[in-house]
Amino acid sequence: MSDASSQRMTFALWTVCIIAAIGFAFDIYELLMLPLIIGPALQELGGFARGTPEFTKWFGLLFYVPAVCGGIFGLLGGYLTDRYGRRRVLTWSILLYAFSAFFAGFSTNLWMLLFFRTTTFIGVCVEFVAAVAWLAELFDDPVRREKVLGYTQAFSSIGGLLIAVVNGLIVRHSAGFPAIQMPSFLTPLFGSIGPNYQHADWRYTLMSGLIPAIPLIIIRPFLPESPKWKEKKDAGTLRRPSVRELFSPELRRTTIVTTIMFACSYGVAFGAIQQMPQIVPGINLVKEKVANAAKAAPNEKAAAVASGRVVGETVANYTKSQETGGLFGRFALAMLVAHIASRRALLRIFLVPGLILTPLIFWAFARGEEKIFFSFDMSWLPGFHEVNVSLLGLGIFIAGFFTVAQFSFWGNYLPKAYPVHLRGTGESFAANIGGRMFGTPFAFLTQQIALFSFIPGATPAAKTAVVAAGMALVLFLANLIFSAVLPEQGADHAE
Repeated sequence: MSDASSQRMTFALWTVCIIAAIGFAFDIYELLMLPLIIGPALQELGGFARGTPEFTKWFGLLFYVPAVCGGIFGLLGGYLTDRYGRRRVLTWSILLYAFSAFFAGFSTNLWMLLFFRTTTFIGVCVEFVAAVAWLAELFDDPVRREKVLGYTQAFSSIGGLLIAVVNGLIVRHSAGFPAIQMPSFLTPLFGSIGPNYQHADWRYTLMSGLIPAIPLIIIRPFLPESPKWKEKKDAGTLRRPSVRELFSPELRRTTIVTTIMFACSYGVAFGAIQQMPQIVPGINLVKEKVANAAKAAPNEKAAAVASGRVVGETVANYTKSQETGGLFGRFALAMLVAHIASRRALLRIFLVPGLILTPLIFWAFARGEEKIFFSFDMSWLPGFHEVNVSLLGLGIFIAGFFTVAQFSFWGNYLPKAYPVHLRGTGESFAANIGGRMFGTPFAFLTQQIALFSFIPGATPAAKTAVVAAGMALVLFLANLIFSAVLPEQGADHAE
C-alpha cells in the first residue's frame, strides 16, 4: 500500500466497510429506540403517567445512568482499542449491545430495564470509537479515507430510519407476534411478565436489537486487523495509550474543544429532536385522532390501547422524517468533506442554518398546529403506509439534516486529530465523555425544565417543545462560538 492512490478495494476492505456500516447503523438503532419505548415502558413497569414527577425521575435515570456508565466504560474501551486492537474490541462491543437489547425485552421491573439499557449503552459507546479508528487506518489515500468515513457513517441515519420503520410495524402487528414470557426456571429470580403485557410493543422493539449480532457472527472470521495498528504492534513501536497524554500541550486544546462541542451536538439531538415522543401528543391532528380512537373503543382499557397506538404510529412517522433528514445531512457532509479544506468552514455550513431554523421549528411544534400539504400511498414499502407531507414533518426533516450531519463531521475529524497509539482513547474521550456522558443527559434536563410553572405552554407536550427550542438555540450557538477555536486540519492532515 505504498501508493495510496492505487489502493484497491479488496474483499477484506469491503468486508470491514460493511461490518462498520452495520455497526454504525445499529449504534443509532439502539440509542434511538429508548425515546420510542420509554413512555410505554414506564407506564407498564412503574405505572407512571407522562408529565408526573415519577415519570420525569425515571426518564432521567434511564437516560443519565447509561450515559455515565457508557462514558466511563467507553473511555476504557477506547484505551483497550489502542492496546489490544480495533477488530477484537469492535466485535465484542457489538455482541454486548445486541444481546443486552434482546434481554431488556424481558424486563419485569424498572431496575432490570435500567441494567440492560446500561450494558447496551456501554457496547454502543465502545463500538463507535473502534469502528472509526479501524476505518481511518485502512486507507492511505486521504480523499478515499474521508469518503469512506463519511458514507459508512451515513448508515447511522439508516439505523435511525430503520428503528422508526420497525417500531411502526411492531405497533401495528404486535398482537399477532408470539407472546414474550419469562422462562419458567428464571421466574423465581426475575418474576414473570403479566398476561396483558406479553405483546407489549416496547418489548418487541427492544428485542429487535439482536439483529446486528447475526451478520457479525458470520462475517467475523474474514475481518482483518487495522494494518497501521498491527504494523506498530508487531514492530514493538506501539506506545502505550494514556489519558494524561490527551492533555499534553500539543493535544490539550483539541481534546477540550472537541469534547465540549461533541457534548453540544449530542445535547441538541437528545435535548430537542429526541423529545418528539413527548411532543407529538400535543399536535392538533394527533389529539383529534386520539379522541376518535378512544370514542370508537368498547371500553376504557381498549381506549387506552387504541390511543397509545395512534400516538406510537404518529411518533414513528415523525421519526422517519427526522431520520431521513439526518440521512441527507450525512450524505451532504460526505460529499463536501473532501472538497472543503477548512474544517471550521465545513462545520459552519450546518451550524449557521441550524442555529436559525431549529429553534423556530420547535417553537412551531409548541403551537401544535399541523398542516398537511398532500398525501400519497407508500404501503408497497414495508413500514410505510399513507405518507403525509406536512409543515411540521418538513420542519423535523430540516432539524434532522443540520443536527445529524454534525455527527458525521466528528467521525471524520477525530481520527486525524490524534496519533495511532492515542486514536481510540482520544476519540473515546470526546465521543463518550463529551457526547454520551454530558450530551445525552440533556434529554433529562429538557424534561426537568419543562416541569417549571413559568415555562410557556398549556400542556406537558407544549412545554417540552418550548424547552427543546431553547435548548437548540443555546447549544447550536455554543458550537458556533467554539468552532472559532477548533484546531484546523486539511484532508491530508498528517497521521
